[in-house]
Amino acid sequence: MREVVIGVLLCIFIPSLAYTQMYVPMMTSAEQTENTEESAVTVKEPRKSFIKGLRGIDSLSIKKITVGSMVVPGYAQAYNRQYWKIPVIYGAGAALIYGGNHSKSLYKTTGESKYKAQRNFYYAGAGLVYLGSLIDGIASYKTDRGVIVPIKATLFSTFLPGLGQAYNGDYWKIPLVYGGFAFTGYWLNLNSMQYTRYRNAYNAEVAYLKGESETPSEFNGRLSEQSLKNYRDRFRRNRDYAVMWVALWYAVNIIDATVFAQLSSFDVSEDLAFNVSPAIISPENLYAQKNSMPALGINLKISFK
Repeated sequence: MREVVIGVLLCIFIPSLAYTQMYVPMMTSAEQTENTEESAVTVKEPRKSFIKGLRGIDSLSIKKITVGSMVVPGYAQAYNRQYWKIPVIYGAGAALIYGGNHSKSLYKTTGESKYKAQRNFYYAGAGLVYLGSLIDGIASYKTDRGVIVPIKATLFSTFLPGLGQAYNGDYWKIPLVYGGFAFTGYWLNLNSMQYTRYRNAYNAEVAYLKGESETPSEFNGRLSEQSLKNYRDRFRRNRDYAVMWVALWYAVNIIDATVFAQLSSFDVSEDLAFNVSPAIISPENLYAQKNSMPALGINLKISFK
């Protein structure tokens, strides 16, 4: 798994570094000083714009209020003038975090699995409150009624897969989105469990053969040490592939919501005319070679009535 993550990062970093070395010119000291001053101003300006947005002096884009809400939960609600939601967000989040910490301490003290389950439940609930505050801020951001905004669809599907498709009105795609996650998630879970199983069996078999343990693996007498290692490596590789497929499907979900939100504003009215007809390309044509003979081609005409 670690090798896959490192490989992906290198695939992103190395071309970026090469591009920088090839196409970014060297700056003089005066230009570097000027850029440093501009950077300092740029850092200050977003802070001022966030404050002005809360005061109602400046209007912010939906991307900015989303970033503000990710850093400070409730920022979008304050920007949208829905102040009553802020104590609900912080109250519910604080209560769930407190419950998770309390269950965590009980689990450490008693070792009972029910407290571990409660801890996970409380922490998951706190995460859902945070996620819900982000989605609520995006949904409450005022836009023209009846107009699909692509950035909203993108953010919706980023924070909750399938929500962007619902925003676009493509409800039939939601089962496909979650069906894809169910399939790839099942493949990931299956290979992860098998990898853990054969890894533990291989380690137990190695320890048994070295005399470091008296308990052999569950496959003792049926699979050799090398076979256990091969199974372990195969399931680890399949698990890593499954992680990439889950990430790819997640990206497809976002791209689909964004593209179809963009296409929702595409003009498909009867005022558009599209005509394709055969044509003869003469030697004087711009794209024809000199001293060439006339050739048959296709004439494409798009007109507005």
